Amino acid sequence: MRLIQTPAELEDLVARLSREPLLAVDTEAASFHRYHDRVYLLQISSRGETAVVDPLAVGTLTPLAEPLADPGIEVVFHDADYDLRLLDREYGFGATNLFDTRVAAQLLNEPGVGLAALLEKYFGLKLDKRFQRADWSARPLSPPMLEYAATDTRHLPELRDILRNRLQERGRLEWAEEEFALLSRVRGTHTDAAEPGWLRMKGAKALRGRELAVLRELWEWREATARRADRATFRILNNEPMFAMAKQPPADLTALRAIPGISADQAERRGREILAALKRALEIPEAELPRLERPPRRRPDPAFEARMERLKAVRNQLAAKYDLAPGVLCPNGTLEAIAHVKPETLEELAGIREIRRWQVKEIGGQLLEAVKESGAEMVAETRTPEEPAAAE
Repeated sequence: MRLIQTPAELEDLVARLSREPLLAVDTEAASFHRYHDRVYLLQISSRGETAVVDPLAVGTLTPLAEPLADPGIEVVFHDADYDLRLLDREYGFGATNLFDTRVAAQLLNEPGVGLAALLEKYFGLKLDKRFQRADWSARPLSPPMLEYAATDTRHLPELRDILRNRLQERGRLEWAEEEFALLSRVRGTHTDAAEPGWLRMKGAKALRGRELAVLRELWEWREATARRADRATFRILNNEPMFAMAKQPPADLTALRAIPGISADQAERRGREILAALKRALEIPEAELPRLERPPRRRPDPAFEARMERLKAVRNQLAAKYDLAPGVLCPNGTLEAIAHVKPETLEELAGIREIRRWQVKEIGGQLLEAVKESGAEMVAETRTPEEPAAAE
């Protein structure tokens, strides 16, 4: 394993790797420790060598953009989605010709699809769990940490060979290749969420008025503090004490210290800031308190529900036949799209955005049969909401 710490070393590495037909790549971030998620380490292996690149020392990973985008070089990841989003968001590049060993393992119904499980099964290796939540933003990195990181890509080329052969034997390589092609389009750009972050917290929508205002002020204070300090938000303040304070705001530092989840250090260092956020929330006029707009209740659709039940039943039977997890064979979100569209032909089925070509080919006919409605369902679907069913 080589540690790459200078631009010249990176240029030499890229020159060598650009001649390879296959590369394995992994990244290490530090979201457990930092607010800003970024690439703090990149591991890359050919069949003959493994290198660990330190972006903090080198300054950029941009020289790797060309070999990763080369369609003539297959790039192997394990769980590529996260790595590709990070690389795109920070550097604006990704990979073109992908193989994802996690996706391959899912399509083979491996009992464990995590990298640690696969390395133990196929190579008898046990990864050191000490470094699963290591702070990869810290420097210097110890030799055991670097060795742990290198293990993430060192065996990926051979693992790819094993899984690819098994996919081919089971007639599923084409399935995997379609999934890999879709993964290559993953981008790391953020879209504005429909709801603010404080409202997306689990349990927030059960709060009302003043409670919501307190939660909002605490959340906004925590976000700003975490961003400035570049610390993971839970290291500033956990969710549980935020909800406790939303329901019963402490009046002073003594009451703040008594809240479960508030450490003595937090109370000492940040207590006055927390109390200031609470004061702002408590001073908001009643008319300006946040109000949740409740979406109208969805009208029951018995025909749609019946289609979904049939689709799930057929999907589950087929999953057993194919020896696959039902969600891998066809996720519920895809079934819902099919139930809404009600396709009558394979061409109409293939036109649904959520479905894969391999799913249409393998199980399309059975899905179409499941969509077909009985006469009673067609009557129920065309009846107006005010029109009662005929008495029997």
